[in-house]
Amino acid sequence: MADARILLTGASGFVGPHVVAALLRAGYRLRLAQRRAAPAPAGVETVVIGDLSAPIEWTAALAGIDHVVHMAGLAHAGPGLDEALYRRINTQATLELAGAAASAGVKRLVYLSSIKALSGAFDGPPLAEDAEPAPTDPYGRSKLAAERGLAALDLDWVALRPVLIYGPGVKANMAALVRLARSPLPLPLGGLKAPRSLLAVENLAEAILFALTPACPAGRAYTVSDPEPIGVAEMLAAMRAGLGRSAGLLPLPEPLLRTLARLAGREETFLKLAGSLVARPERLLSAGWRPPAETKAALAELARSARDG
Repeated sequence: MADARILLTGASGFVGPHVVAALLRAGYRLRLAQRRAAPAPAGVETVVIGDLSAPIEWTAALAGIDHVVHMAGLAHAGPGLDEALYRRINTQATLELAGAAASAGVKRLVYLSSIKALSGAFDGPPLAEDAEPAPTDPYGRSKLAAERGLAALDLDWVALRPVLIYGPGVKANMAALVRLARSPLPLPLGGLKAPRSLLAVENLAEAILFALTPACPAGRAYTVSDPEPIGVAEMLAAMRAGLGRSAGLLPLPEPLLRTLARLAGREETFLKLAGSLVARPERLLSAGWRPPAETKAALAELARSARDG
């Protein structure tokens, strides 16, 4: 409900400012839990909690709070990171916060999980929301363990499993794709048509807003993605359209590009964007969630924002 007070964790970084802005527009009052003191928008409270790698005393941060949106965690950082650290930050710290929230009388906790809690695949058949979860790395396992721990608590909770998120400020592979789109050169990527689910950051923010309402049934996990998947060739064409340019794509066969990526030792990076991984948000859509951003229009705006920046 608007005017309720929310404790929000993980407000820094790429996604956080978009979520903060959406919650403020919806009329919520915010308290940001910060690892260290940092500026916040006018009218937004802050509380310094320290690092999630150690236990935190949540009582003061939760005083007067109606809902919690928990986005903080250890991001998917690739191989070599200690699995125990993922468990500590993504699982145990989440459940400590949830337990404190239950004791404080918080009405609902919205947990930002990951599609990696359902599957670690980059390529393959569509992911069904009711499939048995099969995470393949420490990050995905830690997210799934947090979801299962939430289910054991006496607390109204919703877990959101976003797919690859894009929008202004995005980094890593999507930022590299934007740079390709901005290049003046023709690109040999017109054959990359395998569908892939993406998530506009505006749509993620709207999903969080929806998850805070009674219309979103509690006690379950939801895939969050743009309703229609899109291939790399369409992504690039949409971005270049946002720049007022033609697509300029040459149709080299996808198997050839995959082979070249394998020979260059970049097959995993290639599959993260070009592989066919579809995860539709059927549960959210059935409950009444209506994402505001259309994928091609959002990609065009992403390209324009990168150019302006």
